[in-house]
Amino acid sequence: MAINQNNVLEFKLILIGDFGVGKTTFVKRYLTYDIENECLYRKSSPAYQLKFYTNSGEIIFNVSDTLGQERLRGIRDSYYIGGQCAIIMFDLTSRVTYRNVPMWYADLARVCDNIPIVLCGNKADLKDRKLKAKSMIFHRKKNIQYYE
Repeated sequence: MAINQNNVLEFKLILIGDFGVGKTTFVKRYLTYDIENECLYRKSSPAYQLKFYTNSGEIIFNVSDTLGQERLRGIRDSYYIGGQCAIIMFDLTSRVTYRNVPMWYADLARVCDNIPIVLCGNKADLKDRKLKAKSMIFHRKKNIQYYE
């Protein structure tokens, strides 16, 4: 956690999951509803600032796009280093993306010790849903919150 020059809390958010689960769309969808958010381009990947307004003041989550590196298991430890919170995302229309959640969790836990993690099932609006709530138990085993 850092406090910027405007006295706003900032956190590095790690957003991970298989290629195609909707990570970039998730971020861009949030940004389309909040035009104050910006995309800051770095050498390696675009970084987004997601601003949230709470009863305790503004909070900013800084998240970098993986640019498809996860396709080749190319996400390096440097992406995780300094992570202060995480979203592990999977696609509700693809069982294989859920089967890979434990791998993403293990990679994250290896580098980022004891950070808040949320599991997110994406594409709940699509009709060809393959995963039912009763078949998803990973979040219960690890005591992490699950959202769709």
